[in-house]
Amino acid sequence: RVISTGKYVGFISGVPSTVRTDAQEHRMAEINFLCVHKALRSKRLAPVLISEITRRINLEGIFQAVYTAGVEIPTPICQARYFHRSLKPKKLISVNFTHLQPRMTMSRTEKLYALPATPAIPGVRPLRPADVAAVRPMLNTYLRQFQVAMVFTSDEEFAHWFLPRPDVVQSFVVEDPADHHITDFFSYYVLSSSCLHSAQYPTLTAAYGFYYFNNGHPLTELMRAALVMANNGNCDVFNVLDLMHNREYFDELRFGQGDGNLNYYLYNWAMPRIDSPALGVVLV
Repeated sequence: RVISTGKYVGFISGVPSTVRTDAQEHRMAEINFLCVHKALRSKRLAPVLISEITRRINLEGIFQAVYTAGVEIPTPICQARYFHRSLKPKKLISVNFTHLQPRMTMSRTEKLYALPATPAIPGVRPLRPADVAAVRPMLNTYLRQFQVAMVFTSDEEFAHWFLPRPDVVQSFVVEDPADHHITDFFSYYVLSSSCLHSAQYPTLTAAYGFYYFNNGHPLTELMRAALVMANNGNCDVFNVLDLMHNREYFDELRFGQGDGNLNYYLYNWAMPRIDSPALGVVLV
């Protein structure tokens, strides 16, 4: 922040988390939201922010970190690709997020991407505080199959990340109607962007696939329910990375490959590069 005016010109955040690599768990920091005022981006302010947050994290006894970047710098442990599923195709085409496919009309496109009003899976409902103690260990168990994955170590941490908050994060469970046990879980977080050249649509709201597990229903049907809930929540597009088992449902649910990659990095921890389906880490 500028001392004389108090104006903010740079920001970076770090959140403590637990990340497992193979069989070893590490206390790490999630580094996120690095931004610098556009007038100062040639002034080497970013390294100053990174050095300062590294110093503060080290004082807390944490010496490793996980972070992502769209650019590739030495050396990522994994590279993931974004995939997009249109929920409001007319709006997305209008703001040039996507385009009308050859030999397709707008009405046919809207019909192609249409979703039912309610999920086909019975028992879908929002996550409640009383569910946290049961859902957290089930998610941790599911994530053990991936070579690198997040570990949620307390109910308080899990509740902070997943309890529904409007326009921030939405989480749902599938409750068996017979015995009321939770069998499945899915979540997404919400980000809105400004549409600079559209008077009709000033904002674009995107849902981003977060964490999930499926013990009672196929993953494709679970994610179809996620699309329905995001569509009902006024999201315009559903974005996911090709992490974990996400590739299984891309074709059937009409996800299209995006043109952006997201590179994952570990600070102060070396390991061989892995393919994206072996990664179970999603950073907000």
